[in-house]
Amino acid sequence: MDFTPIRIHDIKKEVGLWVKKMRTNRKVTQIELADRLNLSRLTIQNIEHGNNFTIDTLLLILQYFDELASFREFIQDKLEDAVDQKSFYPNGKK
Repeated sequence: MDFTPIRIHDIKKEVGLWVKKMRTNRKVTQIELADRLNLSRLTIQNIEHGNNFTIDTLLLILQYFDELASFREFIQDKLEDAVDQKSFYPNGKK
């Protein structure tokens, strides 16, 4: 079992790699993707390098690559899991 902590920076890098892979698989340039999403090329470049991006930008990209529904399903599953979890504290209090 791996006990290495997951860092936000690493996840952002992985998201950036995913965006670049999806973009290049579709043979779309950074400029074309930026134009289609009404973003700047620099924004796409920053995302692909794992630099800060907004949730709105991420959702736009997910939508463009037809992954928004699967992301929503992931969130809905997590919501269901959260409802099913019991509190670690008696009577739900801290």
